[in-house]
Amino acid sequence: MVKCLGACPGDLYSSGLRRAELCRAGLTEVNLERRTLTVRRGKGKKDRVVPLGERACHWLERYLVEVRPRLSLDQREPAFFLTGYGTAFNPDVVSRQVSAWMKAAGLTKKGSCHLLRHTCAMHMLEGGADIRYIQQLLGHASLETTAIYTEISIKQLQEVHARCHPGRLGPKPVEELPNPGKPASSPP
Repeated sequence: MVKCLGACPGDLYSSGLRRAELCRAGLTEVNLERRTLTVRRGKGKKDRVVPLGERACHWLERYLVEVRPRLSLDQREPAFFLTGYGTAFNPDVVSRQVSAWMKAAGLTKKGSCHLLRHTCAMHMLEGGADIRYIQQLLGHASLETTAIYTEISIKQLQEVHARCHPGRLGPKPVEELPNPGKPASSPP
């Protein structure tokens, strides 16, 4: 189980991190008390702070207490996640491992780590998050880039349509015009 408690798919999904950002995360960048991770030198050499969910924090704390000490060969190693050799993960190795876990789970889509990032963004959008918050989480400079990640699902589109479209209640009854030849209460 030590191998699985390294760079797990749940951490990528929970935070929307890029695989390289996860691999570079250091011990000092993870703050479990505040439930945040500071991304240093993200894409475009930008720093940002991302929230960590309660479940992710639970597993990260267990990893720190139960697993990382057994993997750490050098107490000076700054990487949060360590391989069996006591070193930081390589992003390509993380991709291969995540792909293997996804295949074992019966998922056939390609993309592994990036797919988890995309899914994080989609689920947040479907949950009602404003796209600007998703942009901040993902570390995008441009809102247009975020819009690509958050293609709207047909289910969400149907729900919004049913809630917001003027024709959502079906055809409105047309008010009858008075007909001099018929009583007002009789059907047409």
